[in-house]
Amino acid sequence: MDLQTKALHSGYEKDSQGTMAVPIYMTTAYEFRDVEHAANLFALKELGNIYTRLNNPTTDVFEKRFAELEGGEAAIATSSGMSAIFYAIANAAEAGDNVVCAKQLYGGSLTLTAHTLKRFGIEARFFDVHNPSEIEALVDDKTKVVFFESLTNPSIDVADIEAITSVANKHGILTVVDNTVATPVLCRPFEFGADISVHSASKYTTGQGLAIGGILVERKGLLEKLKGNPRYAHFNEPDASYHGLVYVDVPLPPYTLRTRLSLLRDLGAVVSPFNSWLFIQGIETLSLRIKEHSRNALKLATFLESHPKVKKVNYPGLKSNSNYENAQKYFDDGLASGLLSFEVDSLEEATKIVNATKLYSLVVNIGDSKSIITHPASTTHQQLNEQELIACGVPSGLIRISAGLESAQDLIDDVKQALES
Repeated sequence: MDLQTKALHSGYEKDSQGTMAVPIYMTTAYEFRDVEHAANLFALKELGNIYTRLNNPTTDVFEKRFAELEGGEAAIATSSGMSAIFYAIANAAEAGDNVVCAKQLYGGSLTLTAHTLKRFGIEARFFDVHNPSEIEALVDDKTKVVFFESLTNPSIDVADIEAITSVANKHGILTVVDNTVATPVLCRPFEFGADISVHSASKYTTGQGLAIGGILVERKGLLEKLKGNPRYAHFNEPDASYHGLVYVDVPLPPYTLRTRLSLLRDLGAVVSPFNSWLFIQGIETLSLRIKEHSRNALKLATFLESHPKVKKVNYPGLKSNSNYENAQKYFDDGLASGLLSFEVDSLEEATKIVNATKLYSLVVNIGDSKSIITHPASTTHQQLNEQELIACGVPSGLIRISAGLESAQDLIDDVKQALES
């Protein structure tokens, strides 16, 4: 089926009432038929609903539908995009291990990997997304994950997914790619060798800034990479916390299975069924919206590139952009999402421009139907010093825009008057 058809139909078999819309199963728990039924569910002899911290019928549709869009085998919905990233890493790594990350990451992801994971005994090592060959020197026998973004936020770089996954696969290391900005409509990293994708569903998936949530997707055939791999002994040895279960021996996708039975069970960062329902509504129009976001962003980037006050425009849909070639390779139809950024001379100039806009909302979010403007150095990346800001592609004069669904000319006119005020 075509992507848009999957977005409308995948994962949902109409219930006995024949409801066209997916029902919201707003419940904490589920009644078992008898003691044997309950025991069989907990022992995985039968599959079914146990408790909404583990699974929920509405969330199940969201997970199945999103996995279909991404071209994956299974998915786990979480309470936020950050919890999806944490689960993706924590499911592979433990104290004494390390993860190799791109320097060009969302500010929250940089803080998680560089600081929070350190408190769990997991070291983060960083490579330049423009130079995947740097990964080789950072890898050792304790490296469990290579983590990067398909389209970086807010530096707007397009990762060479095949080059990164090639190095990781050479060493049998899992790759985790944050595909939030591109969405599965524009980019499907599994087609280029990635193992796990993560998303903040709070962004383009919901599309209107309605709900916080995340999702982790496992590629098809990941079992073969995990089975017998000495880096991931915990997938190949009995899990004492779950009746001695060996995850690679169960006929279910192993990465999402362990995320559900270990991390969701014990840490509990689970999505609300109502939020899952909102994400399902967003998925139905995602492919239509992301194309319009992309068209508006390209028109805006083209204008900004011609303005004398703008030093640099970061948008891979521009032929002049250094990421253009990768965007043509990895993104469908050359579309490059609604996210762009541009640089002006100074922090003071950037602040003045942001404050002078009228149509744009000053908000730390992206992917909304309404256009958003942000100054990353003073908000999402405020915790970084000047050298760290430059290293991750966020100089103090950088302004990020999430182009919404308004008239492209109105968006251009507003930023023009802000630049010239």
